[in-house]
Amino acid sequence: MNKYLLLFLCCLTSLALRAQNHVFVETESFANKGGWVTDQQSFVVIGSSYLMAHGMGRPVKDASTTVTFPKKGKYRLWVRTKDWAPFPKGPGRFQVVLNGTPVSTVFGESGSDEWKWYDGGEVNITDATLNVALHDLTGFNGRCDALLFTDAPKFMPPATTAELTPLRRKLLGLTSQPIDAGKFDLVVIGGGIAGTCAAISGARLGLKVALIQDRPMLGGNNSSEIRVHLKGETDQNHYPKLGRIVREMDNGDPGNGNPDGNEYGDARKIAIVKAEKNITLFLNTFVDQVETENKTIKSVVGRNILTNQEYRFSGTYFSDCTGDGTIGYLAGADFHMGRESKAETGESLAPDKADNFTLGTSNLWASVDRDSLTTFPVTPWAIPFSEEYHVDSHKADWEWETGFGNFNTITEAEKIRDHNLRAIYGNWSYLKNNKKEKYGKKQLAWVAYIGGKRESRRLLGDHILTQMDIQDGKFYPDGTATATWTIDLHFPDPKNSKYFEGQEFFAGTKHIKVAPYTIPYRCLYSRNITNLFMAGRNISTTHVAFGSTRVMRTCGMMGEVVGYAAYVGKKHQTSPRGVYQDYLQELVTLIRD
Repeated sequence: MNKYLLLFLCCLTSLALRAQNHVFVETESFANKGGWVTDQQSFVVIGSSYLMAHGMGRPVKDASTTVTFPKKGKYRLWVRTKDWAPFPKGPGRFQVVLNGTPVSTVFGESGSDEWKWYDGGEVNITDATLNVALHDLTGFNGRCDALLFTDAPKFMPPATTAELTPLRRKLLGLTSQPIDAGKFDLVVIGGGIAGTCAAISGARLGLKVALIQDRPMLGGNNSSEIRVHLKGETDQNHYPKLGRIVREMDNGDPGNGNPDGNEYGDARKIAIVKAEKNITLFLNTFVDQVETENKTIKSVVGRNILTNQEYRFSGTYFSDCTGDGTIGYLAGADFHMGRESKAETGESLAPDKADNFTLGTSNLWASVDRDSLTTFPVTPWAIPFSEEYHVDSHKADWEWETGFGNFNTITEAEKIRDHNLRAIYGNWSYLKNNKKEKYGKKQLAWVAYIGGKRESRRLLGDHILTQMDIQDGKFYPDGTATATWTIDLHFPDPKNSKYFEGQEFFAGTKHIKVAPYTIPYRCLYSRNITNLFMAGRNISTTHVAFGSTRVMRTCGMMGEVVGYAAYVGKKHQTSPRGVYQDYLQELVTLIRD
């Protein structure tokens, strides 16, 4: 009897589910983004990207799209959003507009900085198709992840990412399995300078390469979205021809945070990559799954940050150029994050005790001169500045930095960026409203909404580069890319710490000069994942040594070496370690000639 009752109840549940109509809309897939921007930095936390009204205090144009409904009638609207600066209520207010009429609820001012579903009330759908728009009210970074319309009276959207992901896939009509994107000799994940150079060097030697980047442009920190200049020298190499690809990518040195984004050469980078017949470029693709077998990566799965469709990339070799060491982490690679102790490394610059301290993330900004007076709102929700403490500057440089172990640079990337924004807007508001003689005709022209990260995970290889390697100028037989940058380890600016202890957003440093030294090839592959290379800021170093290796021209040369090593590996059907053990001289000759 119980078995039949259970079967009957299951049938009723199934019928009830079929009777419910849910219409799910991801805002990043809106046909017209208007003035809103797509932000994927919290993908690992909330499971998707979202739209943000980044107007620097001026409301942006509406984002809009057309939504089709299975039937007319009454639906309840749910909106997934947050109040990013709830002090007590933040500035990111926006409205949802249906066929030109705003719903009664104003979103983004709830007083909670957690991503949640908010009840937008009952709406009456009188047409099969509906124009849906996001209307920004402030220009101060209101954000919206998704909209859900449901005619089920008691239905509430899933609260957690784990529960929401399968519902998203079902309601968006996505494939149950990732679409096959192909089989490649080398799959490079991360389209910064390191990853782009790795892809080009491998492709020019005949490898079939996939280059996967989670943004719509290449260059990473050197793109117009972040605007950090290239540093490190390419002309002091032990192998002088190494660095040629880096020089191709180099658009000159416009400095940090230049208000003219064209000076960072986005189009140049894309054109160079697209000219390579052996590279298949996948932009706007965030890799969040790795499929392994016996400590070997078989494939990675990436999701398009605009459509949410998943793709599978199979390969012989993989190169983690994500900066965060994401691929290595997902594959189970050995890694370290934070500072090692003196006892562990023997380094004089290491702390006495190991900790979670990492260099922080910068969001640069710049102002421009105008012919007449301009205004900027008072920002009671931002970080407070005063005559006693403010930053008297018309643009940012590297010092605008948040992290320092107070925030996790991976899982709290959004909080770090938002803290930077509160500092930027608060300081600018103070200057505009209290120093009008100097700043009255200046206008905030550009603020980076994508954070420029410095440090997160470092994947461990067969050699871990140390302070002693650098300062002693050791040249190992597998020495490859030459590094020239100082040991540049940032710390909170003491005056900033005095006023904002534990919430610092301004950095200091002490440059420790080094003679040019070479980075061993053994730092560029994982010690426990058999076919994983890495290039960029996530290579195998200690925290102290990382302070010197992390600059982008140096990272680009690492990428070139990875491309050459993958070619040698494929030629001899061996692993990255096998290249070192059995074919090192061939790799060195290739780099030299």
